[in-house]
Amino acid sequence: MTIQPLRVVVAEDSAILRDGLSALLTRRGHSVVGVADGDALLQEIAGRGADLPDIIVADIRMPPSYTDEGLRVALALRRQHPGLPVLLFSQYIETAYAARLLQDGAHGVGYLLKDRVADVGDFVDALDRVAAGQTVLDPEVVAQLVGAAAVADAGLARLSPREREVLELMALGRSNAAIAERLYLSAGAVEKNVAAIFAKLDLPADAADNRRVLAVLRYLGA
Repeated sequence: MTIQPLRVVVAEDSAILRDGLSALLTRRGHSVVGVADGDALLQEIAGRGADLPDIIVADIRMPPSYTDEGLRVALALRRQHPGLPVLLFSQYIETAYAARLLQDGAHGVGYLLKDRVADVGDFVDALDRVAAGQTVLDPEVVAQLVGAAAVADAGLARLSPREREVLELMALGRSNAAIAERLYLSAGAVEKNVAAIFAKLDLPADAADNRRVLAVLRYLGA
């Protein structure tokens, strides 16, 4: 996916990783500002006024407590500036705050695990996709969010194992054709599973929002 150069803010307390990401993205024509913690990120965005970045790349655990500062700042910024693209890049999965971030609006949200990004091209592609308003989630993040949501949502508990597989792939942004290829199913079988998911989650056919998005948000935000 090719888009115009981006204005990126990288929030990462590790100077080596922050400088490495900045150099990587600068070589690809992007404009990058690096900050070391959540407070600095808030100050950077506030100081820009209406000139917001195209995307924020943020670690989750940053000073002073090294718990969930990055996620909480991302939530605050998305509420102040709806639709501001945020790509979380971390070693850790924080399901509670991640679900809240996605529930507030899944468009333009990404969550990648540092240890599972094996190719620079995959990271750059994810950056471009999130900046363009798509949702990009590491499969392990999705798996943990699905598991947590299933406990809280009786509708999800009614899904069959195959339907849960289909819903997980929907959350990863896969089309019906891609799901069929991944699960070795016919296009018709995928459509039947998707229809069953909508029915079991009680999503009305006349919903104003796209039922596919509603289904994904249902378990990510449960």
